[in-house]
Amino acid sequence: MKSAFAILAVVLLPFVSGVPRYAAASNIAESVGISVLPDGVMVSHGGNTLRVTALRDDVLRVTASHARGQFPEKASWAVVPAALSESVKVVAGPNSPNGAVGFRTNSLQVSISVDMRITIRDLAGNILQEDAAPIEWHKHGFTVAKQKHQDDHFFGLGDKPGPLDRAGEAFTMWNTDMFGWQESTDPIYKTIPFFINFRAGHATGLLLDNTFRTNFDFGRSDPNEYTFGAVDGPLTYYFWSGPEPKKVVETYAWLTGTTPLPPMWSLGFQQSRYSYETETRLMTIANRLRADKIPSDALYLDIDFQEKNRPFTVDTKAFPRFKDMVSDLAKDHFHLIVITDLHIAKLPDAGYAPYDSGIAGDHFVKNPDGSVFSGVVWPGPAVFPDFTQKVSRDWWGTLYKGFTDEGVAGFWNDMNEPAVFEVPTKTMPDNVQHRIDEPGFARRTATHLEIHNVFGMENSRGTYEGLLKLQPDVRPFVLTRASYAGGQRYAATWTGDNSATWNHLRQTVPQIENLGLSGFAMTGADVGGFAGSPPPDLLTKWIEIGAFQPIDRDHSAKGTRDHEVWVDGPEHEAIRKHFIEERYRLMPYLYTSAEETSRTGLPIMRPLFLEFPDATTDGHPLDNDATGEFLFGDRILVAASPSPEEVAPYEVQLPPGQWYDYWTGERLAMLTAVGARDLEQRDALPPNKPIYITPKLAELPVYVRGGSIIPVAPLTQSTMEKPDGPLTLRVYPGAKCEGSVYQDDGTSFAYREGKFFRQHFSCTEAKNGAVTVKLEAPTGSFTPWWNSLRIEVYGLAGKQHIAVANGKSVKVEATTAASILIVPAASTATEVTFR
Repeated sequence: MKSAFAILAVVLLPFVSGVPRYAAASNIAESVGISVLPDGVMVSHGGNTLRVTALRDDVLRVTASHARGQFPEKASWAVVPAALSESVKVVAGPNSPNGAVGFRTNSLQVSISVDMRITIRDLAGNILQEDAAPIEWHKHGFTVAKQKHQDDHFFGLGDKPGPLDRAGEAFTMWNTDMFGWQESTDPIYKTIPFFINFRAGHATGLLLDNTFRTNFDFGRSDPNEYTFGAVDGPLTYYFWSGPEPKKVVETYAWLTGTTPLPPMWSLGFQQSRYSYETETRLMTIANRLRADKIPSDALYLDIDFQEKNRPFTVDTKAFPRFKDMVSDLAKDHFHLIVITDLHIAKLPDAGYAPYDSGIAGDHFVKNPDGSVFSGVVWPGPAVFPDFTQKVSRDWWGTLYKGFTDEGVAGFWNDMNEPAVFEVPTKTMPDNVQHRIDEPGFARRTATHLEIHNVFGMENSRGTYEGLLKLQPDVRPFVLTRASYAGGQRYAATWTGDNSATWNHLRQTVPQIENLGLSGFAMTGADVGGFAGSPPPDLLTKWIEIGAFQPIDRDHSAKGTRDHEVWVDGPEHEAIRKHFIEERYRLMPYLYTSAEETSRTGLPIMRPLFLEFPDATTDGHPLDNDATGEFLFGDRILVAASPSPEEVAPYEVQLPPGQWYDYWTGERLAMLTAVGARDLEQRDALPPNKPIYITPKLAELPVYVRGGSIIPVAPLTQSTMEKPDGPLTLRVYPGAKCEGSVYQDDGTSFAYREGKFFRQHFSCTEAKNGAVTVKLEAPTGSFTPWWNSLRIEVYGLAGKQHIAVANGKSVKVEATTAASILIVPAASTATEVTFR
């Protein structure tokens, strides 16, 4: 008896461009239909239809319908409209003898078998992704299975706890309020159904755009395949190839948007607690930060500043002069961030404006019978805005006017999974009704099962867009706990209610790295841990590492001991203060990295494999050997202990190339720089010497990539303070030596009109040891704070006393670490040679 595959292969007919062609055969129950589309192909069989189209030469959109159902509408909460509307023409075929059909772009080859398995190759014929089985359809949902190799590695999925590499793990995507989560807890706060597949130095990306409860299994159930699926909703996913990991991340940003350029102050040190319950307590904290000269930029107020936990209110007994307090803080260069949870207290006829105006405008989600849904949260019975209605998001944004008029600088959207108390599910019932009334979407009603995972993102969207309307030339700062793919367009985030344990300090690195890969570049973890009280050494080490993360917020729960920098005495305070100060010195580098993120989507905090995909001989990610290490920007490597509570020495695994000690400027021995694709050449070189570090409380190993020019500022007490002195350029000679600095006013959108400053630098090293530093002419019309540049060149052979600047010999300052020369800032190109 012939197999079903053989029978179906018989009935496939040649392509007719743009027209379905169906086989007629009396001996089979079903025929196969093929449509050649200008941008792809569509295949139908047995009532199921699969459509693969190309948005770009390297980006594919895969959709499927089951049992003669409708294709999903071409609308997305995640993918930006500009990307969604893109398409490129493809070349049909070639068809294979076994009946497979497909097409080719300028980057990819797509083949679809008779049983609708997809195989994607590059133009050299290498398989990039291959279905392990036909789509498995369930009652309402589906499962897609892909071939998995032993050397596949997976990254992404947002804030999921556990190792950086997701291989061998399985996850559920369902936004969940999870106080005190642990390393094995799943799910937690966010749904970002995007992952990177990295194998042998080659990376691909996949985004499953389905807002229902989804699942991912990266070889846990079957080591030979990985799967993803959903309990309901559309089968729509996007696939793209790098092959470089950075290109995959940049393409994800093209699909879902980038993190906006944040206000500079949000990169400063932030102090928070649940709760600073009175004005006196908050001002005491602010005054102590300034008295002890601990650089800082932001203070937070948690729910206790409100009247009976009611959003958009102020407890006037605890904060009797709220507006004047905000003004006083601003004069001392503090930005106040207040919490505004999305649950609106259910208070009819009580003069509570958010409830009254929400009811009047029909802005709250409803039960199936049409009544307004109510659930218990912090203020007691509460109602919830219907954020899938644009008009309701617009209304939500107007609620911030009182706070912005009073000078509040940022807003914190918490509890937006959405969390609901006193119910086993911790959230709304599945049948709560949401009205989708959104440009690009068909108007309809959806149940909470469909909207749950995007609810928090649309909450932060309403906040972000509302703030833009209220203050059109001020960059909003919004912090959200729950979100969905694309939520980085509206808000920064953090890892939620972590714990004050050594294990959670260790967990911070992979969580922030995976969030960064998943689009959320502006992210952090509660420094010191939220739940529980950290012992002094733990808090100190956490503050050290937090200084090199995108958001540096010290936060703690009610009932825990104080977390402030000074709480454990002068010895700990001095160490903690030193690392916060170093963050402020590096602010030009950090802000330049944030600006790059806003254009490219590349995260501020990066795993090693993102910059060094060929660092190992077999192409596996170096991060799997160096679990405490991460990159701060693309040039600085932080090598924290993989077990920070241990006192035993640990080995630092630096990527190949030239490296320098950040703290001393010492030039380290050159590490083998031959990539994984040059195995014979690499094996002929001597092995790299390992670096062993003995942990010390006051030290954190940090290294700089050779070929880097790092901009550094004089120390300030806030980002609002003008630095006094020159901008320092720390030059670390090496291959492809370069760097840059970006500046603008730090708060407005004037940079979009050219009011920014950008300058690129490079250096070359001659065989005689001379180093030439080139300062290109700056671009943009913004005038930065510095009038001169202090050039520090590290790693020179011997002490260098002479430099030639624009043809003139000048004497330089020489230290044991560097040769130093100060030159005036200029609007034209400058060249300096140290010899």
